[in-house]
Amino acid sequence: METFRKVWAGVGAAVVTVALVWAGVLEPLETWSLDQLFELRGARAPRAPVVIVTIDESSFVELNTQWPFPRALHGELLDRISAGRPLAIGLDIVFDTPSSRGPKDDATLGAAVARAGNVVLAAARSEDAQVVDEVAVKREVFNLPIPVIRAGAARIGPVNLYTDPDGRVRRAPMTISVGEETLLGFNAAIHQVAKQAGLAAAPLPEVPSVLLNFRGGPNTFPWIPYYQVVGGGVEGRPLVKPEAFRGKIVLVGSTSRVLHDLFPTPFARSGEMPGVEILANAVETLVNGNPILEVPAWASTVVAVVAALVGSALVLRLRALRALGAAVLVWVLLTVGAFAGFALWDVWMRGMAGTLALVLGYGSTVVEHFVREQREKRRLSRFFSPEVLRAVVRDRDERKSLGASRRLVTVLFSDLRGFTSISEKLAPEQVAEMVREYLTEMTKIVFRNGGTVDKYIGDCVMALYNVPKEDPEHAVKAVRTGLEFQERTLAAAARWEAKYGVSIRNGVGINTGEAIVGTLGSQQIFQYTAIGDTVNLAARLESLTKDYQASIIISESTYECVKGRFPTRALGDVTVRGKTVPVKIYAVLPPDIRKYTRAVLDSGAILTDPVTGQVRRVRTHDISEGGLALAGVPASWTVGSTVRIRLEGGDLLKPIVAEGKIVWRSGDDAGVTFTQVEGESVAEYVSRRQGRDA
Repeated sequence: METFRKVWAGVGAAVVTVALVWAGVLEPLETWSLDQLFELRGARAPRAPVVIVTIDESSFVELNTQWPFPRALHGELLDRISAGRPLAIGLDIVFDTPSSRGPKDDATLGAAVARAGNVVLAAARSEDAQVVDEVAVKREVFNLPIPVIRAGAARIGPVNLYTDPDGRVRRAPMTISVGEETLLGFNAAIHQVAKQAGLAAAPLPEVPSVLLNFRGGPNTFPWIPYYQVVGGGVEGRPLVKPEAFRGKIVLVGSTSRVLHDLFPTPFARSGEMPGVEILANAVETLVNGNPILEVPAWASTVVAVVAALVGSALVLRLRALRALGAAVLVWVLLTVGAFAGFALWDVWMRGMAGTLALVLGYGSTVVEHFVREQREKRRLSRFFSPEVLRAVVRDRDERKSLGASRRLVTVLFSDLRGFTSISEKLAPEQVAEMVREYLTEMTKIVFRNGGTVDKYIGDCVMALYNVPKEDPEHAVKAVRTGLEFQERTLAAAARWEAKYGVSIRNGVGINTGEAIVGTLGSQQIFQYTAIGDTVNLAARLESLTKDYQASIIISESTYECVKGRFPTRALGDVTVRGKTVPVKIYAVLPPDIRKYTRAVLDSGAILTDPVTGQVRRVRTHDISEGGLALAGVPASWTVGSTVRIRLEGGDLLKPIVAEGKIVWRSGDDAGVTFTQVEGESVAEYVSRRQGRDA
């Protein structure tokens, strides 16, 4: 069932193609493709000994007579040709009514036919539409040569040429039914007469009709004008000797546009191929035994079905553009194979159904994938950033990664402190506006740092990093997100305090570890999320930010990934709810200490250079969660120097031990940013001091 769901577009394309083939809609395209194969193959020199005596405009002029010629003149023509001992003579002229010149004219022609002994006369089957008692009636009419002419003929054959729906002639009938009688077609009758005369010819195929293996367009076979055989013009004597017809199959017929015996064929698409030359191609095909062989319709239909499935499968296996290239390659291979079969072995594989099926299979699957991608985008847009979303939707491997699996992640929980009391003070509409504004800003920050929003829990945001795409900087980006949360929350707090009279703060907990990540849930509702102890610990760390007066608390595993990248201070070991083993935790300090609340600190400080061991006692000006300002710092301690600091005295309840980096100097004053803090929480001191100053 799953396999069918993946290729249903290809199956649909195959069904549509089969229906079109069955209804005959594609047949004009198929016959058009046959014409293209003839054109690509090009004209070929005839091998059968066929000569055409043409009834043309030059003959009308040179003989000084109009059509129809006297039948006695046709008899003279037969005598001249017969004197050269040809294999067979075919007259592509229907003598179905007595001559207007009298019975002697007919008798003269009949005698010449009998003397030759190898003449095939033309007949024609037609339909006569009449109205009898106001009812339309169709009657089949068969026009035979009159008895005096046909009596001495070797054979009589219908010269009917059947056209395809596009009006072109491509086939020649082998037999034609006349009432209850079945006659060999004109070309087949000539084949039989020539074979009886000793021509090495292939046996006649036992089929109703054959696809003609056209050798080329008009004048492919030798043309000899009628007047050059019987004589005419100024000199009045024949220009072609009877020996020119020795061992030949001679066809006599019209090539003049005036007589309207012209048809369109693959090599004469504008309709300038004389009917007698089409008969010559038919004789050539039968003598050589090389009609165009049609691959059975069921076989070409099977190829079309396979092509539809292949077109669909390519899209499933490759991206759309690569699949297009592969589909074009498949089409080229099929086309080259079809042409090779036609050019080398005279085999015609109907290829348009396969081409259409390949296009439909590819196109429908691409469209189906596009629609599904848009639906996936709408569903996943609330979880992933636009950049990650594009990769997930377009990349099949990335989509597979949405399935539940164990992987390394960094989990961030962020919550507003005191939001419950704020909700009690404000109207529900105001609370909703605050939450919407807050979550919108926080989501932008998560997306900007390459994170994935797992869920919102009231005012709490849960975000994941290193999913669904691998990111070696996942822990760093999570901490960076937490720091940006603090900055953005401070800005929002100022607006909300001015607008609603309430103040907010933000707490962030971050943990790194393995978790089960992917699309999880019930049969009714599912979402992209993470579960496991790593997630639980991150949530517990967020709740500890209130107890430790720290804005961002990270686990030891996260600290190992980001140490040296952000200023931190160790908070010691803590046993969180749900765990029996204590966990070492750290506070992340703001990198720009001037943006955060400061408090006056009048105490002594001992600075130690960890490289040289130099020790110096200085005084402090003020302090914040991110660092402190010092007085009396020697000039040799330049910006960028790392120092160890011990603070004691003044209002400190207990000493503070920290590590930091000098980030600015002014005279003997210097500013230090903390990289690690031990002892009394700086946040507690700042809060306590502010409360006293207030």
